[in-house]
This record gives sequence, structure tokens and C-alpha cells, in this order.
Amino acid sequence: MSTSNRQEIPGTLMVERREEVLLVRLSRPEKRNAMNDEMVLELEQVFSNIPEGIKCAVIFGEGKHFSAGLDLSELTDRDVVQGFHHSRMWHRALDSVQFGSVPVVAVVHGACVGGGLELASACHIRVAEASAFYALPEGQRGIFVGGGASVRVPKLIGMARMADMMFTGRVITSEEGMSMGISQYLTAEGQGLTRGIELAKKISCNTAITNYALMHVLPRITDSSQEQASMLESLIAAISANEPEAKGRMNAFLAGKAKKVGE
Repeated sequence: MSTSNRQEIPGTLMVERREEVLLVRLSRPEKRNAMNDEMVLELEQVFSNIPEGIKCAVIFGEGKHFSAGLDLSELTDRDVVQGFHHSRMWHRALDSVQFGSVPVVAVVHGACVGGGLELASACHIRVAEASAFYALPEGQRGIFVGGGASVRVPKLIGMARMADMMFTGRVITSEEGMSMGISQYLTAEGQGLTRGIELAKKISCNTAITNYALMHVLPRITDSSQEQASMLESLIAAISANEPEAKGRMNAFLAGKAKKVGE
């Protein structure tokens, strides 16, 4: 039976449950969904307190844009220590997305700029609509990224491409972003959320240990030396294969009761 529960978080987010999928909508369309401190902290609140039974989440933007980045109109004059703590607040919040309890799909349309790209890159799957475009304008404004872009974006597109975006202010189109690796899926305008929910439902069908491994172990494997990475891989492979649900799925496949790849 389908369930749908809406929860408004005043000012910045709308949260809706659809069975095992949690929809999280950035809801500041009048600001192009620019991210202020309130939104960042509320994202942390949502992803640190995922309701029981939710197996995947989808983040998307209200209006014409995913997110135009940091809300520069709310910038305050901070000293170095305050600036450091502000950056670390973003890190903590976006870590709750990347390293939380459920996989997260980002559906991107219009502007995915600055902090918006930092949020999208913290998600595990990115679906882009044709209108999506990406930029890191911080370099043109005399500042440096502070919400995790320098950690996550080079892992998607490479250090040289990220440096180019910051050196020159280059804007990346949805097609370029797809070929570079920012997004894994590209859809026609208005079709992104449907595709994102489809993917979220498919991800929800995975075993819990597989999704946990992809979220928490795979990133650490890629950041480790070959010797350490191989050990981590062996450990998680042995643990996952020993799970009763995994054994049941393998037996079903061997008995011809499960679909083969490509069917």
C-alpha cells in the first residue's frame, strides 16, 4: 500500500515519504534555492534522523533551479576561526548525506552551482535534466570552496577539470557534465524526478549490507592503498555473502528463479 506523508520544515525544505523513499525538496525558489545556514543545518537534521523503513532518499529543487549555491546575501563578516567553523558545519551536514543511513539520489535541473554542486556531489547518484548546468564561481569571487567541493568534485571529474572551473569560471552544460562524470543519468526536461524515484525504488530493493558497503566501504577502498583496499574488499565481500538474504538471492538465481543481467 502506498504511503505519503508530507512534513514542512519551515523556510527551506519539504519532506515527503513515498513508501520506502524519502523525497527532500529544497524549497527557496525565490532565492534559486540558494543555501543559507538554516538550509544546511536542516539538511543535517533530516539526514541524521531518517525515519524507520526508509531505504533511499531523493533530493531535488523547487522552481527553476536545483540550487544556485551559497546565499551570498546572508554572508557575514567572519574572522578566520569563525570561517573555519562555518566550513566545518557544511562538512558535517554534507557528510550526513554521503555517509548517512540510506543512499541518496540527486535530481538536478537549472543551476547546480557552488554549494549546490557540493550538495549534489555528496549524493550517491545524480540525475540531470537537460537544463542543468554546473559552475564553481568561488574562484572569480576571490574565495575558495568550503563545503567539500575540493574533496568530492575531483573524484567525479578530476582535479584539472575542477581547477579549470575555478580558474576560469567555466560553466559546464548538462551534456558535458554527463560525459565528465558529474551525473550518471541525463533526462529530458521535467523527467528527472520520475527517473530519480525509479532509481531510488530500485536501490531500495538491494540488501541493506550491499547499500551500506557502497556508501561507507567503497569510498574508503578508493582512498586506501592497494594492500589496505584489498583487505577491506575481502572483509566486506565475506560479510555480505554470509548474510541470509544474500544466500537466498544466490540460491534463487542458481535455481533459475531470478532475472539474468539484461533481462
